Amino acid sequence: MVDSVNGIREFGVYLPRFRLERAAIAAATRWARGARGGKAGGERSCCNWDEDSVTMAVEAARDCLAGRGRSTVGSLTLASTTLPFADRSNAGVVATALDLDESTAVADLASCQRAGTSALLAALLRPATTEDALVVASDRRLARPGSDQEMNYGHGAAALLVGHGTDLRAELLGHATTMADFVDHYRSDGADFDYVLEERWVRDAGYLQIVPRTIVRALEHAGLKAAQVRHFIAQGPRRFALDAAKATGIAPDAVVDDLHAQCGDTGTAHPLLLLAGALERAAAGDAVLVAGFGQGCDAIVLGATGRGAGTQAGHGVAAALSRGVADGEYVRFLSNCGLVEMDWGMRAERDNRTSQAAAWRRHRDVTALVGGRCSACGTIQFPRSQACVNPDCRAFGTQEDHALAESTASVKTFTEDWLAFTRAPPLVYGNVTLDVGGNLYTEFTDTLPGELAIGTPVRFAFRVKDFDSTRAFRRYAWKATPARN
Repeated sequence: MVDSVNGIREFGVYLPRFRLERAAIAAATRWARGARGGKAGGERSCCNWDEDSVTMAVEAARDCLAGRGRSTVGSLTLASTTLPFADRSNAGVVATALDLDESTAVADLASCQRAGTSALLAALLRPATTEDALVVASDRRLARPGSDQEMNYGHGAAALLVGHGTDLRAELLGHATTMADFVDHYRSDGADFDYVLEERWVRDAGYLQIVPRTIVRALEHAGLKAAQVRHFIAQGPRRFALDAAKATGIAPDAVVDDLHAQCGDTGTAHPLLLLAGALERAAAGDAVLVAGFGQGCDAIVLGATGRGAGTQAGHGVAAALSRGVADGEYVRFLSNCGLVEMDWGMRAERDNRTSQAAAWRRHRDVTALVGGRCSACGTIQFPRSQACVNPDCRAFGTQEDHALAESTASVKTFTEDWLAFTRAPPLVYGNVTLDVGGNLYTEFTDTLPGELAIGTPVRFAFRVKDFDSTRAFRRYAWKATPARN
């Protein structure tokens, strides 16, 4: 066993609300797939047009940090193979949206499917400190229409808060890493889709050669026998995980469900997402083993402590799965992925140039949704200004920062606009009344026509505001969305 008592303090996950029915994919592509299409059951998670790996990472991190102060977070690592910016700190955008302190160390980790487990292992192996490390993995992989990957992939994110001390959900017991430039698939720079090699060869020549021997070394490091593993998570299809379990002596009933039917494979996020689900169920003393696969393998052995068993209502894997809404609109899915160019009419012909100077001046207002609170009368307002908006106060220079992203609210007014441009008609916008006081004019997201009503409870979600296709830039903003469980 290792001498460290570093471990996982908390976890969080995020899955987009809309889940594309695989039957819809099969029906739309059967003419091309033929017998290869087969029977398609279940659903896969899919981003709305205004979601990407950054926005999902923010949501997973918020789920992880719910009810916790953020002042102890000393670092944030974002693992993904689908980062929207090649030369901008994507993790920095996430940290800003979370309103973390400017001293927070941020880093992007990419280029490999096991980036999530590698980031987790690095956080677990760091020297003991009073600061926590936030590890987030998020992927929004595209797939060529009609491919097997289109059926199997899903979009999602998972976050783990790693710390040192006694109030941990799981402690690090052992680990092992194998580096091997074994190519099971790849995506070249500038390419939209993965090139995937033949599955049987990948399994026999790669997966079953690399993963089992890494697991054996990790268990030896932890001082455990394979039969003692109660929860086994291995990146890849469940049938691969069962083969790896058989090869190492892990009981088949320890292999966790891969959630293929509910959301699909969420890429770098998937082993961390499955780990979060296992920690929801794990009893004190349970050994949990997670293996990430991609140009090698990371195997991490954790011991569940039983502390904080279960999860808060509305948080975690079970809650994220329960919020899913089945969607049979295949063309909408292609449009949201940018694989079909819809004609949005002349209203879409506008310049979305961002003033970077103005964006920097108000970056906490816009990116972190920080408003103002009058120290004289307590009135909440957004955006902040020099003068209090309360007509009975009008004090000048009394505004204090007041974070609003975690505030709840209710719909005061709304409009479903079928003429204004949006990539998901209708454009829904209006006013919400904050439960802490004050009103905010906002855009709504993840709503179906007719779903909103005056008084509907809402929360705020970090999303893409718009795309500047001329300059290849995207802006982010907070939008209101109906509060669900």
